[in-house]
Amino acid sequence: MELMELTELEPAAEWRAADVADPQAWTLRLDDADAAELDIALKTAKAKSNDPLEIGRQDFPLPSLSTKLDDVVDVLMNGRGFMRIATLDVERYSDDDLTLLYWGIGLHLGQPWAQNHYGHVLGDVTDQGKALDDPTLRGNEIGGIALDYHTDGSDLVGLLCLRAARSGGLSCVANAVAIHNQLVREEPELAAALYEQLPYDSRGEQAEGTRPYYSVPGFTAHRGRLFVRFIPQFILASQRHPDAPRLSETARAAIARVSALANDPDFNVYMDLLPGEMQFINNYHVLHGRTAYEDDAEHGFKRHLKRLWLATYALDVDDRPGHFKALGRSHWEAKRSVSTLAPVQRVTGD
Repeated sequence: MELMELTELEPAAEWRAADVADPQAWTLRLDDADAAELDIALKTAKAKSNDPLEIGRQDFPLPSLSTKLDDVVDVLMNGRGFMRIATLDVERYSDDDLTLLYWGIGLHLGQPWAQNHYGHVLGDVTDQGKALDDPTLRGNEIGGIALDYHTDGSDLVGLLCLRAARSGGLSCVANAVAIHNQLVREEPELAAALYEQLPYDSRGEQAEGTRPYYSVPGFTAHRGRLFVRFIPQFILASQRHPDAPRLSETARAAIARVSALANDPDFNVYMDLLPGEMQFINNYHVLHGRTAYEDDAEHGFKRHLKRLWLATYALDVDDRPGHFKALGRSHWEAKRSVSTLAPVQRVTGD
């Protein structure tokens, strides 16, 4: 079979581990002026409402910090594809205030999208007691185990750490652009297989009366940009549905190869998010995961992150391929809501 014509994409967004070895290069440190501006913005927002759903970007003014956040978006979309923002003052602010600060910062990066069939536009990533064999299980609901590299369902993904685990739980990111371009150069048959439609298990969250799976290419080239949709667990789980398209051996090999490259230390970097720190990634250029961890809820250690899925203002509606326009505009959007799982009590002493 003749292979499709492939090309390397966005070389300026490629990096290897040695290029991002210095954490300060990918960390925006909030200074005193930033903290003061955030405090004023928080008070302005709370004067209107404590409900994030009632707070828009105009209700959270950041006249100076917004310029720095514009630079963050440029790095996300045109550079390395990930940034850490540190640090919100966890001693000064309650969990609710930290969450509203995070929401306000997120609004300056993009428009929140619903993340699940509950319509959560502000979600929780913590152990929610679901069993590993639950066919509706999603990564944000399961605790303890490592999560392999994958993408989510939006342009940008944000995480705010409210609580850390007792041990482990490092956040890890891998450069999907470098992986794509290496496959194009060295294993074009596998790259071509990922440009084909791949089936994904909907995890029981499909619209009523629709199929329990959907199909999206792993790689898509659009207007010179690379768009990636890669959730190997959901792709493989799609095969439980008899009417889902069967995965070819080449497709399976391509999926395994992307996972292997993402786990290659040359392609990834790890960060230990501490309470008050935020991570934002370009979901099309960066695969993300986490290491295994141990909680100790009795003593205040239960890993708990708040999650945002954002549609960046940097892309116009036609700048996304058709199937990526639809991912955030589903039946989920009709139920927009906020997840309100309470973190464990804060640690006051070890």
